[in-house]
Amino acid sequence: MQLIRGLINLNRQAERCVATIGNFDGVHIGHQAIIKKVIAQAKQSNLASCVILFEPHPKEVFLGDKSPERLSRFLEKYAQLKSLGIDKVLVLKFNRQLREMPAEQFIDSILIEKLRIAHLVVGDDFQFGYKRQGNYQLLKIHGEGHYTVEPTPSVVVEHLGDKHRVSSSLVREALANNDLVFAEKLLERRYSMSGKVNYGQQLGRQIGFPTANVVLNRRKPALSGVYLVKASWRDRQNDQRLSCWGVANCGSRPTVEGLNYRLEVHLLGVSPDLYGIELGIDFYAFLRGEKKFDSVELLTEQIKFDVEHAKELIKD
Repeated sequence: MQLIRGLINLNRQAERCVATIGNFDGVHIGHQAIIKKVIAQAKQSNLASCVILFEPHPKEVFLGDKSPERLSRFLEKYAQLKSLGIDKVLVLKFNRQLREMPAEQFIDSILIEKLRIAHLVVGDDFQFGYKRQGNYQLLKIHGEGHYTVEPTPSVVVEHLGDKHRVSSSLVREALANNDLVFAEKLLERRYSMSGKVNYGQQLGRQIGFPTANVVLNRRKPALSGVYLVKASWRDRQNDQRLSCWGVANCGSRPTVEGLNYRLEVHLLGVSPDLYGIELGIDFYAFLRGEKKFDSVELLTEQIKFDVEHAKELIKD
């Protein structure tokens, strides 16, 4: 899959393509419905399929620290799009220029002139351009004669007797409630995070529970607490993919006055050297919420209980 960062890296004579535009945070089943349409139309037209993304997420620019939690950092999103079969991803930097660009100019300069869109697939609620003035109707009217455009209806799922429109916000809500089963239904895969293992405070090793400190590269995670997880990584020696059950703490570590969100994973039964390695973490079950203990000794006792609880769940 080709990755294009910014318009300056676009070939002036770029081949025509079938595309979609959005943030695609989490790449949930609603996003997947759109992407499948793009790929199908691209194959039928013998054109490349393209996803146009914005980085950083526009809400992070507008809302700062009050922006919603990211479900997936860029590399995780890229991996999901690649697995679905998209040919190329164009990443547009969401800066002041793009933020203030009128919707008509976005269509003319980016979709028509630069990308030479042949067909565009969007969600039925898609909005874009300055003050979100652009929508499906504008795309259709303003782009007439240059490209065709089709909307994709929202995907609706039933959960606990109620019907829900699938969205990134709904996935965040499921994770905030530690409903990992519902989140898996919305994503069609277990919720996961990944990042490189970095050096931490070594406290886990000192109390008998060494942990891999995973760099999250996001303002804050979409979930918080202690979980049964499965970690996976590529072995340094033979590039073989390895995996192992573990217990993960995702949060700010209040007992040791933690200031930043961290994902720390204690692997069960093994203690490989993972420093500098990209570690993938799949979340299987919620064990308990994060809490502040009065002493490291009490924390250690709780971790022992968490590990035994996790082992029982694995047996089941």
